[in-house]
Amino acid sequence: MPARPGEYAPALARAQEHANRWIDSLPSRPIGPRQDAEQLLARFSMPLQELPIDAAAVVDELARLAEPGLMAIPAGRFFGWVMGGTLPAAMAADWLVSAWDQNAALRYATPATAAAEEIAGRWLLDLLGLPAGADVGFTTGATGSNFVGLAAARQFVLDGVGWDVAAEGLSGSPRINVFVGRDRHASVDLVLKYLGLGRPIEVAADAQGCLIPGALAETMDAVSGPAIVCLQAGNLHSGASDPFTEAAALAHGRGAWVHVDGAFGLWAAASRTHRHLVEGLADCDSWATDAHKTLNVPYDCGVAIVSRPQVVRSVFGVHTSYLVRDDHGPGDPFEKVPEFSRRARGVPVWAALRSLGTSGVEDLVDGLVARAQSFAQALAAMPGVEVVNEVVFTQVCVGFGSDERTRRITEHIIADGTAWMSGSHWAGRDILRISVSNFSTDEHDVQAALAAVERAMAACDLR
Repeated sequence: MPARPGEYAPALARAQEHANRWIDSLPSRPIGPRQDAEQLLARFSMPLQELPIDAAAVVDELARLAEPGLMAIPAGRFFGWVMGGTLPAAMAADWLVSAWDQNAALRYATPATAAAEEIAGRWLLDLLGLPAGADVGFTTGATGSNFVGLAAARQFVLDGVGWDVAAEGLSGSPRINVFVGRDRHASVDLVLKYLGLGRPIEVAADAQGCLIPGALAETMDAVSGPAIVCLQAGNLHSGASDPFTEAAALAHGRGAWVHVDGAFGLWAAASRTHRHLVEGLADCDSWATDAHKTLNVPYDCGVAIVSRPQVVRSVFGVHTSYLVRDDHGPGDPFEKVPEFSRRARGVPVWAALRSLGTSGVEDLVDGLVARAQSFAQALAAMPGVEVVNEVVFTQVCVGFGSDERTRRITEHIIADGTAWMSGSHWAGRDILRISVSNFSTDEHDVQAALAAVERAMAACDLR
């Protein structure tokens, strides 16, 4: 049944009203959800009715049912799991992406979204100081982007020993040795499992979780065969980055491909103040990041960057009679990611970058770091509080004495509802981890969160 003119208007108007109400509530609402998944399941549980329901009424019902189970992740007082908010231009662009309903796979079929994504890719390469000829693909997130980079790496190193993985598969192939820092993110191991590469070889890391180059050389020299080295921009706990210049030179000298997991830390390269943290980044071969983190675009949006376009396109490209391919220039979007069908998730990246400009991106990065360091200074001044990491980027890890006391204080902070900070275990101890990732976080949010920490400490000390 074809849509009539204006048929979408009532439902979209209700969605906009509910969206504005949600956004307006963020500065004052408790951060955590008020009901858990089982309680929400009971709210949503109903038989599917026989007859259609008005679209606007469905939107109203969805907003009402979901409201108690929403986490205020976009709020300036949310500091959990390295999750950013959403810039206004990026959110509005994402609404347009849904309305346009383009399958962003082919330049021929959807030239508008292809052009926007290609320009966004060029801007990203320039901002991050990466090779101008690299391919940029838009994935679901940093895990998807790590998949792209490491799939290209697998192809490249097996090609180097004369093994055609596309034709022969992995059965019987030379084993690929993948070297990772001991303190890497778990998504790297997950991707290696997806790719059939098995467990990586761990390399010793320093107190901030950074791979030690000398240990990398020693570990690589102990084995033979095709090799991939996976480095890190932005340790999940410390925010520190691996020494790219030295590590990449050691790896390349041994014939390895060098991939960078830079889910949030890659963006240090966009700041004149902080790009020294990722010096040598451009010496590597592929890079992964998540635009929902530091850049603050909506879920889902990862960015995969590969320095050798012919390699990544040989992994994900396909030839069929029904696809009208673009065989020249930047290639088709589907040749750079694992998906044939996807929304134009790079369009909100274009909107975010266009709205910010180079100075705005730099201010965004610098502001997040400044808020993190403000947290660290204030927490370090509190009796019985220890800031565990060197706060060089957007991560702050805090201990409150014993592991038990740290866990209790973390539980109190979450129950308080003013701010959300996630607990973790790092450097042999339980910690409270604060990730400053939201562009809207201001000094008022920091002070409110610090007051919540003080209340939690006082409540634990009264027990």
